[in-house]
Amino acid sequence: MNPYEQNLRTHQDALAVEYLPAVKNMAYKMKMRLPSSVDVEDLVAVATEELIKVARRYDPKKNDNFWGYVKQRVQGSMLDYLRSLDLVSRGDRKIIKDIEKEITSYYNKYQKEPDNEYLAKKLGLPVAKIKKARLAGDIYNVMPIEEQLNVFEDIQKKVEEEELVDIIKRELSKMPKREQMIIQLYYFEELSLKEISEVLDITESRISQIHKDVIRKIRKQLNG
Repeated sequence: MNPYEQNLRTHQDALAVEYLPAVKNMAYKMKMRLPSSVDVEDLVAVATEELIKVARRYDPKKNDNFWGYVKQRVQGSMLDYLRSLDLVSRGDRKIIKDIEKEITSYYNKYQKEPDNEYLAKKLGLPVAKIKKARLAGDIYNVMPIEEQLNVFEDIQKKVEEEELVDIIKRELSKMPKREQMIIQLYYFEELSLKEISEVLDITESRISQIHKDVIRKIRKQLNG
């Protein structure tokens, strides 16, 4: 290894150490938006591994903004890990949608979400199946909104990705300001339901319902 390569490697290793706290913070922040069954240490491990890989490929001569270079890749690695859990099958997608409809109906009547036993009885399914489907739904809620829509519908076959993003923005612009704000804070500012609750002074349960209603409205428009 020549002197330049040696200096570059030393610089790369120093960057990995310097930005490790920021990357760990990204993992913990994502964990706040996930169900308790997802281990934050798994997210930290995935994020740290990606940080080291990216740092070892980084050349300041080609890109002088390391954090901008690494942030998107680290976040992408954590999303890939969540996708790898493969918690939802095609057959389960309808169950998740049916659960969401029942939850909305129950919430509108009682101002709280039903428990798994109620949903199991209502849908004629085992409680274990309900738990698995709700867990999968909670995990997919952290995915980019355009991907989340594609998980449950074959929307990508109808429109290209850029067009899909434009459609989502257009549909959001038609909605009440509060709904727009919740989607903005959740998907683009990446706040947890608890953080959004503190910002907007609305209960977490209500925010969850508004979020699901917005996704349903967009889905309905995309499917014509």
